Amino acid sequence: MGLLDSVLGAVQGGSDTAAGTGGLGGLLGTLASNPKVVQALVAMLGNDGPVGGLSGLLARFQQAGLGELIQSWIGSGENLPVSGPQIEQVLGGDALSMLASKLGTQPSDAASQVSQVLPGLIDKLTPQGQAPAGGLGSSNDLMGMLGGLLGNKP
Repeated sequence: MGLLDSVLGAVQGGSDTAAGTGGLGGLLGTLASNPKVVQALVAMLGNDGPVGGLSGLLARFQQAGLGELIQSWIGSGENLPVSGPQIEQVLGGDALSMLASKLGTQPSDAASQVSQVLPGLIDKLTPQGQAPAGGLGSSNDLMGMLGGLLGNKP
């Protein structure tokens, strides 16, 4: 949990940084209020995650007919919103149950929480507006990347 502690430290001490980075401020607020959601999503988005990393999640969104949503988060334009029921549709029962278990909540509540965090998280993890060909790396790599994003000052 050392990396998560570092991320939380950056969040708690970095409100000035958040104010100057657009959507990152909302992500920081969400992280500060429920770091378990971000930690669970980072574990899911890692190449070693249960959905096959970002490319696996992208494929799931496309299969559900919601590819334009995740593409908006990866791209450089405005992030389209996603609903809890859409997250349930994309992740399916097994992955959502695993997330809910990590969060200590019901699957529908987990889907709602994920819908609030996932667009901003993916947006910040893909700053070049493209999904990296090799994925985002392992969950440990992602926590380091997220910590770096939160620690950067404008």
